[in-house]
Amino acid sequence: MKKPLAAPDLQRDSKLKAFDRLLTIMDELRENCPWDKKQTLESLRHLTIEETYELSDAILEGDLQEIKKELGDIFLHLVFYARIASETKQFDIADVLHAVCDKLIVRHPHIYSDVVANDEKTVKANWEKIKLKEGNKSVLEGVPKSLPALVKAIRIQDKARGVGFDWEKKEQVWEKVEEEMQEFKKEFNAESNETINRERAVAEFGDLLFSLVNYARFIDIDPEEALERTNKKFIKRFQFLETESLKDGKKLGEMTLAEMDTYWERAKRGH
Repeated sequence: MKKPLAAPDLQRDSKLKAFDRLLTIMDELRENCPWDKKQTLESLRHLTIEETYELSDAILEGDLQEIKKELGDIFLHLVFYARIASETKQFDIADVLHAVCDKLIVRHPHIYSDVVANDEKTVKANWEKIKLKEGNKSVLEGVPKSLPALVKAIRIQDKARGVGFDWEKKEQVWEKVEEEMQEFKKEFNAESNETINRERAVAEFGDLLFSLVNYARFIDIDPEEALERTNKKFIKRFQFLETESLKDGKKLGEMTLAEMDTYWERAKRGH
């Protein structure tokens, strides 16, 4: 068996004390604060989702101080869930941490056993095979149903790729994108007098998006991140349009498209 050599952590004591401090504060809040005493696993759920999105925003902004803050909020939620579960003797934070440690050891046999895996692709393939041995009936079982559709498409494709179900070359994927584009285009042929079949058009548009996500994966672009960056860019430019036109005494609802385009081009040029 391979024995990983962990680098000595000279700040381990400090980190353990910080985690112990968080656990102590969590216990005090749960026992004494009216709001914290009232919370349940269900009531915290939507707050945790919100905190996760705030962390995502901070990462995209590259704001390390904000990332630190949001990580703290998420840590709080994690120990909160464990504290609530411990009150009914279901599990506690130690059970949570031991469970994830055990899982990591089992799923990294190339580190903790004699399996050889010298690249990321092999590691992912081994991971999915181990999950199936653990009782998962499908490789796709671990994709949460409530994920946003774009993120879900990324995870589905990534998991299928992990067991070898994938295209061989990016050119093949691009051919699929073009094929799906043509099929979607047919549903909106301007020269056709036929009524648009909305259900079929929606299906073809879904196929087109799925193939674009697939191509993005092949060229190492995270489509969720790419789209979110474009969203942020659009918001910034549109808000520039709003504020600058207002300074000139103009109202959005009363401006022509050409007038709005003037401000839009200024925003694109960096004012």
